[in-house]
Amino acid sequence: MTETIEVPLWLLLAIALLALWVLLERLLLPSVRWFFRRRVNLLIDQLNRRLKLRLPTFSLTKRRVLIDRLVYDPTVLEEVRQHCQETGAPWAAALQQVESYAREIVPSFNAYFYFRFGNQIARWLVQRLYRVRLSEHEQGDLANIDPAASIVFVINHRSNMDYVLVSHLAHKKTALSYAVGEWARVWPLQQMVKAMGAYFVRRGSNNALYRRVLERYVQMAVEGGVVQAVFPEGGLSRDGHFREPRIGLIDYMLRAHDPESERDIIFIPVCINYDRVIEDRTLLREASGKRAERKSAISAIWGTLRFLGRSLNPWRAGRWHRMGYAAAGFGQPISVRDWCRQQGVHFNQLPRKERIDQTRRFADELMTRIAETMPVLPVSLISWLMLAAPARAWTREQLEQSYAAAIAALRERHAKAYVPRREAAYAVEIGLKMLRVRSLIQDDEDGYRLLEEETPVLQYYANAIDHLMRDLPRQSILAAAESATAH
Repeated sequence: MTETIEVPLWLLLAIALLALWVLLERLLLPSVRWFFRRRVNLLIDQLNRRLKLRLPTFSLTKRRVLIDRLVYDPTVLEEVRQHCQETGAPWAAALQQVESYAREIVPSFNAYFYFRFGNQIARWLVQRLYRVRLSEHEQGDLANIDPAASIVFVINHRSNMDYVLVSHLAHKKTALSYAVGEWARVWPLQQMVKAMGAYFVRRGSNNALYRRVLERYVQMAVEGGVVQAVFPEGGLSRDGHFREPRIGLIDYMLRAHDPESERDIIFIPVCINYDRVIEDRTLLREASGKRAERKSAISAIWGTLRFLGRSLNPWRAGRWHRMGYAAAGFGQPISVRDWCRQQGVHFNQLPRKERIDQTRRFADELMTRIAETMPVLPVSLISWLMLAAPARAWTREQLEQSYAAAIAALRERHAKAYVPRREAAYAVEIGLKMLRVRSLIQDDEDGYRLLEEETPVLQYYANAIDHLMRDLPRQSILAAAESATAH
């Protein structure tokens, strides 16, 4: 019993590591998990007292449980059965494939990460890049929304900053769940995105089994009260105009909804505009067919980080000027229950073709309400004015007069025109500063002129509000500049 036993050093180290692991697993890790679980539960209690829309139980359910619920959902299992009959695939292999889809889609929402880390980064980044504003909106309509309803924010897609901006604007009200494309499926971005409650979508997938799993997850999340944020255009605007809506996710939500059920679905239109879209020149090149060589997701993310680093360099040196204003406007919400009653339709009872037609009508109405709430910002309006009279050399006074006339005409039509400090003169100063910094206009002794080679960029920003300006008295707005010249 007292004899010395010699063992190799590698074996001794392995035994020591195993003993250390047992010590951690049995004694230390449970205490650490209890400590962090307690902190998270306290945070959730605080958030549910503070947030207008409480965190739903669905979001706080363990990811493994949600995956199992999704895999063994009766609708999904029926699709598996049909898939096996059509392809001859073994049941076990098809079920394993469904589970891989579920693991890919289902997020691992972490309230602590979302509110203590993600929101802080979003707030810091947005406020360094832009002056963030909420344009005027119908407070009464938003305040009177049924808290028991499922909420879906439908948003136009101008920039990849939309995700960050909307999360920042909503952080005092709720946590948002986004559908994110495959571009974000790289480490460590994938883990961060899932912790923020987002779910991945394979755009354009024709795999019926995958589409059924995605459909059921979206329906389960809506039924569970998860607040969704959807970009119906399906991609960034290439020319500043709105794109045709893609109805996939909206159709998933509507086709399972029973208007006679207790839970309604409320779609809230949100429209975003920027004085500067970070990707504007890249988007314009794609619109003109000069598509750059496709980069990998890692290269694209690295390029974005490098751009942000260069953009924030002047801030670190004390010479920082933000990229103008970023504003969001909220439109009149649409209740699916009320829509169904008014139109006399039940989406869950319609044949496929008729359901798709009704869903398109619904999506078109959403896009109309989004367009109506487009915030009119200085760069967009100055770009529109200069393009309306391309040969003119504008003085500051002429721009101020025409700007004020355009704002007055817009407000007569209840458009969401944001005027910084409520002064047209200050708005013109901000807009001209942004255009001059980027060398988009020429400044000489006669005034401000268009640069022909930069016309597409100005057109891009003017297109954002073109639908609002189309019916305005253009000649009287331009003629307002002549009064400044006469004085």
